[in-house]
Amino acid sequence: MADTRSDDRQLGSLPKALTGIDGLDEITQGGFPQGRPTLICGSAGCGKTLLSMEFLVHGAMRYDEPGIFFAFEESSEELKENVRSLGFDLDKLEAEGKLLVDHIHVEPSEIEETGEYDLEGLFIRLGYMIDSIGAKRVVLDTLETLFGGLQNEAILRAELRRLFRWLKDKGVTAVITAERGDGTLTRQGLEEYVSDCVILLDHRVVDQTSTRRLRIVKYRGTSHGTNEYPFLIDEDGFSVLPVTSLGLSHKVYNDRVSTGVSRLDTMLSGGIYRGSSVLISGTAGSGKSSLSAHFAKATCERGERCLYMSFEEAPAQIKRNMKSIGLDLQPWEDQGLLKFIATRPTFHGLEMHLTEIHKLVKRFQPTTVIIDPISNFIAAGNVREAQAMLLRLVDFLKAQGITAVFVNLTTGQVDQEATDMGISSLIDTWILLRDIELGGERNRGMYVLKSRGTAHSNQIREFVIDETGIDLLDVYVGPAGVLTGSMRTQQEAREAAEKRARQLEADARKRALDRKRAALEAQILALQAAFDAEEAEAAQVRDEFAEGERILQASRDDMAVNRRMDEDHQR
Repeated sequence: MADTRSDDRQLGSLPKALTGIDGLDEITQGGFPQGRPTLICGSAGCGKTLLSMEFLVHGAMRYDEPGIFFAFEESSEELKENVRSLGFDLDKLEAEGKLLVDHIHVEPSEIEETGEYDLEGLFIRLGYMIDSIGAKRVVLDTLETLFGGLQNEAILRAELRRLFRWLKDKGVTAVITAERGDGTLTRQGLEEYVSDCVILLDHRVVDQTSTRRLRIVKYRGTSHGTNEYPFLIDEDGFSVLPVTSLGLSHKVYNDRVSTGVSRLDTMLSGGIYRGSSVLISGTAGSGKSSLSAHFAKATCERGERCLYMSFEEAPAQIKRNMKSIGLDLQPWEDQGLLKFIATRPTFHGLEMHLTEIHKLVKRFQPTTVIIDPISNFIAAGNVREAQAMLLRLVDFLKAQGITAVFVNLTTGQVDQEATDMGISSLIDTWILLRDIELGGERNRGMYVLKSRGTAHSNQIREFVIDETGIDLLDVYVGPAGVLTGSMRTQQEAREAAEKRARQLEADARKRALDRKRAALEAQILALQAAFDAEEAEAAQVRDEFAEGERILQASRDDMAVNRRMDEDHQR
């Protein structure tokens, strides 16, 4: 820690003391100003004491910076008992010399306004305690009790400035708590001006829903988050949920994971990218939860963990319903690969739900998180707050490399290619389930509205849910477009009948041609036989003619011989 602060000074940046509180160090960009006072103000019950106590405890346990807690209202034993429920053992830290808790009782009626009134006794006592344990952090809780009896504004201002200057001179990182005033950050209206860092805590109730907000009013010498951030106080203490703390620098994966439906994987060119966000939206009964269960089963089959958060159905009901379509999720839960968390959205505020998801993810270490459905979050707040909460959730899951599946219920009055909370732009893959009404019946259709980085199918696919799960049917396009259900069956029957009729007609024509071919072949054979007979007769005539010519020639030759004999005889 010392080396880091030294580097900060060399770079000219303000040295800071880490608070160790989730989210707060991010929006303060390093914690409270080191060696300077920080004012935490707010109304009663907003968490001032707890925040300051956690600052001390984390400093003692994590950063080797002993601390002192000066209480002017609660006794030491009351403080220790209050924070023990959060897992902080102050007695142990005191025994180790890392923390001192002291209570100073101030009775306003005993304070007399004289020019001699000052805080010298407090400085002596506090200085002794700082030196005894080498304290680096100091908390004063709260100033109203210390200065409540003073009516002389000049004395009040002088002593306040003197207190803050004394703390700076001691070089301790101080946290001072103060009650919020009427129209001012504090009752005295001065502390916020002499403090180097001012943090305002607010606890409000809107539409019967309790929410807590934190805002850094000022922070001298450094940049900081300026928005209003929700924060929580639960069994693990104080935590802030900043939107701006999560950037867009998360790791991107190139490998794909299965949706659990093989034909849907084909539509997505092999599945979805690991670590991406998926939105499944549709009307009631369109099959959203069934498709989510396929995602869960596919995750477990890969030997990975899946966290299934349900805001409508109990885990036993989900498992029973999914078993009816061939998805037995119980074995995966028994193996510790599947974890169900079921609660009503109105049971907590939005920030509490987000914090619970953070904790569950860190403990269970899933690779897939299913939220079913996100549309119910509107019941725990308004649309704007739900959208902000989901933005933080999407960023958090992406930063963890977790594949997120969000289920969204759409109504008939809302465009199906839109969501009630307008989060579609945050989603990488959007699968839309819809009811297709044709021929007096409703059938289910599915198509991929978008999938970033994927050459996905643009077809609307009919699918059925039966005892084997979700099955995408072959695309069937009739004369009037895509047909589903009984209209598809009827059209297929009509086309089959027409095909049979065309086949019968073709067979009849073939038989007629065969008969004609046979007749022609018979005629050809008869003509060939007649031709062969005439040809044989002609050959016989030629032979007879040739024989007659031969005999005639022979006769002539004999006559010639006889004549030569007569000539010889005469000679």
